[in-house]
Amino acid sequence: MDRVTRHDLKTDKFATEVGHSVEYVSAHRSQLVRYGAAAIGILLLIAGITYYRRSAHQGRQAELAQALRLKEGVVGAAAQPGDPRPSFGSQTEKDNAVKKAFNDVIAKYGGSDEASIAHYELGSLAADGGQISEAEKHFRAAAEAGDANYQSVAKLSLAQVLNNQGKTADAEKILRDLIASPTPLVSKEQATFTLVRILAQKNPAEARKLLAPYEKDSRVTIARSAAALSSELPQAAGGK
Repeated sequence: MDRVTRHDLKTDKFATEVGHSVEYVSAHRSQLVRYGAAAIGILLLIAGITYYRRSAHQGRQAELAQALRLKEGVVGAAAQPGDPRPSFGSQTEKDNAVKKAFNDVIAKYGGSDEASIAHYELGSLAADGGQISEAEKHFRAAAEAGDANYQSVAKLSLAQVLNNQGKTADAEKILRDLIASPTPLVSKEQATFTLVRILAQKNPAEARKLLAPYEKDSRVTIARSAAALSSELPQAAGGK
């Protein structure tokens, strides 16, 4: 599809949105006359805003998707025929391209869900590279903006990074908040098990208390995970 055709499609879509408003005006002319031309102008403005928001959202998603494709790129060898992943001559080349793509999303769409995801991805890359302070910065940014589901995932990662930095109290607070307010992406169980791992050495009694209900859970996977975690906790004084 050439550029002119894409432009024409966007123009036609906008015309359709405005057309819906014009049809509404025509069907309700007698009711709208008394409000004057201002009412018609408002309806056309609403149609324009609606179109703009849809287009902007699609644009953000497309740029984020491109950044994620770069992240899945192949290093050192060309991708196999039919493989949509891009290829890079070195890991450094790939890392630079990926970071630039995610930073571009953040710079252009700050505060959006897409920017929140970009921050999360940059935080993960930084954590993998041992850049803990950089990881904390990006996870914190992701945890403070965007959809509540994305925030919860970022908070879970942020808690683990903070714990690794010795900021245990901050990590515990985040995890207790997640336990109190779970999301579809971070369950109460997941947040609890993460907190248990943090409490394991300094407060095994509380860790064991948190796990106890899950060891009897009717969900086999949850019960087994809780039992495995419990077996790793230090034994209480005098315990066997």
